[in-house]
Amino acid sequence: MSGDSLVSGSFAVADYVVFAVMLVMSAAVGVYYAWADRGQRSSGDFLMGGRRLTALPVSLSLTASFMSAITVLSNPAEVYRYGANIGFYGLSYAMTMVVTSEVYLPVFYRLAITSTYEYLELRFNRATRLLGTVLFIVQTILYTGIVIYAPALALNQVTGMDLWGAVISTGVVCTFYCTLGGLKAVVWTDVFQLGVMLAGFLSVIIRAVVLQGGVLPIVSDSQQGGRLNFWDFDTNPLRRHTFWTITVGGTFVWVSIYGINQAQVQRYISCKTITHAKLSLYINLLGLWSILLCSVFAGMCLFSVYKSCDPWTAGLVSAPDQLMPYLVMDILGDYPGLPGLFVAAAYSGSLSTVSSSINALAAVTVEDLIKPYANMSEKHLSWTSKGLSLIYGVLCIGMAGLASVMAGILQAAISIFGVIGGPLLGLFTLGILCPFANSNGALTGLVSGLVVSLWVGIGAQVYPPPPALTRPLSLTTEGCNFTTTDSLNFTFTALPTEASSITTAPLHSIDSSSLLEDNWYSLSYLYFSPIGTITAISVGLLVSLLTGGWKLQMESRLTLIKEDTTLYHLIKCFRDRVMGRTGELDLTRDREKKFGNTNPAFCDVELDLTRSSIPT
Repeated sequence: MSGDSLVSGSFAVADYVVFAVMLVMSAAVGVYYAWADRGQRSSGDFLMGGRRLTALPVSLSLTASFMSAITVLSNPAEVYRYGANIGFYGLSYAMTMVVTSEVYLPVFYRLAITSTYEYLELRFNRATRLLGTVLFIVQTILYTGIVIYAPALALNQVTGMDLWGAVISTGVVCTFYCTLGGLKAVVWTDVFQLGVMLAGFLSVIIRAVVLQGGVLPIVSDSQQGGRLNFWDFDTNPLRRHTFWTITVGGTFVWVSIYGINQAQVQRYISCKTITHAKLSLYINLLGLWSILLCSVFAGMCLFSVYKSCDPWTAGLVSAPDQLMPYLVMDILGDYPGLPGLFVAAAYSGSLSTVSSSINALAAVTVEDLIKPYANMSEKHLSWTSKGLSLIYGVLCIGMAGLASVMAGILQAAISIFGVIGGPLLGLFTLGILCPFANSNGALTGLVSGLVVSLWVGIGAQVYPPPPALTRPLSLTTEGCNFTTTDSLNFTFTALPTEASSITTAPLHSIDSSSLLEDNWYSLSYLYFSPIGTITAISVGLLVSLLTGGWKLQMESRLTLIKEDTTLYHLIKCFRDRVMGRTGELDLTRDREKKFGNTNPAFCDVELDLTRSSIPT
């Protein structure tokens, strides 16, 4: 069968219906929360859900926020081409949750801030806060445009679904429910969209397992094809993906997202207690593992089905990101509605990421760029927040249009997170862990971290690493039973350079004129974030010490204190138990304050049962 007959015209009415239902359900949540919370007038209610959210919906929303369509389409293609060692992300996710809940969350939660960048002014000065805010806004708008455009392009070329119709409809729906319903709408639509993403993955996996005769043949094919390359402990930092680059580099990238990124911090500090906030991070870890497992196994299914006939080499698809939609149309095309479910899953990934970004951008703009300089009533601020959600939604759709013009942008987009997120992570870490860091050190550290990571990041785009370092695995077209000339019909709709933007090595000629280009720029893209973080911290500490930071008197609430850590409470509990058994009974001993800030609504008065009433 030719690629053209397989590809066009196979998206049935039922598929469009499934896709439309997903959009309508998402919009309905926004309408519901706009109506349910119509009496609440403050911007805090709109941006923070009134700080009354519980652990479960927040944890699912945390998972959905950065599991974008790039995860749904690119992760399986990554496993297909480079092997399943991206499964090591599971370890970096676990380390990220521990670091976030023990180091960053307690400080942000205690300060009850709306924008994470408020912390920078409290800890350093207003200039640091403004620079941090601007960097975040640039990073988020760039990333969000790509998250909308990339899946639309891949799906359009394989399913024939209208490209700009899909981009604009998802952008409009997203902007609509963010503008109407605020954070509560974003959180609950994320929960729904996460369910759709898992359902889409499972439909493909179950059908592939049935076709291939079980899970074992798929694992066996992956083993024989060299896809189960887990035992790669090469410490060479120039190798694209090894155990070390994924666990170490990946942890830095994800801590910069979970620890300090406004979109994530805004969710867990909107929880009603710090226990709910910490719990939401650990439940979210289970969600991240589920999505990772599904995407890695989907990649193994992809390889098992096409092990003897690679559609990419054969010219049936023009970019690796189209492999997954191609598989869906191939094996689920006879089941109306199921291809639509997969497309809905990919777009759910986009919607959840974009809505989080729009909400975070509105929060940061109100808190950091409007409140300090304008004296506005809560009602006006609430309307301003809604207006900003609308403006940022339009901006992100515009950025998707720009992404369609810039070819080599996908890998660049993921690198943007490392390049900008790394130095910002260094800045916050400096404030939270180093009491003697001052504003001079903070600003110098942030700027120098940014300069170094931009230098490496841009260098890597100009001089991509050679195949010896990226190590794409072999693919074959020996088992194909069609003529290639027939199947190239539709690939002309692709951007001519699109393949080179997503594949890292095979399509570029390597200019090995100098040692610097060969080594420094060939560094794994996962190390951009650690380089920025370590540079920002090192320079920041040095400048702080040279400019008298060691004399600084710092409020303890702005830095991490030992009472914030779980380890402190475990040791204290253990010591109390042991001492309680051996020592005399001392009724006064446990009256000291245990858990940081107590709720000011309660005070140390004697219990008077005749007066107290317990609110329900």
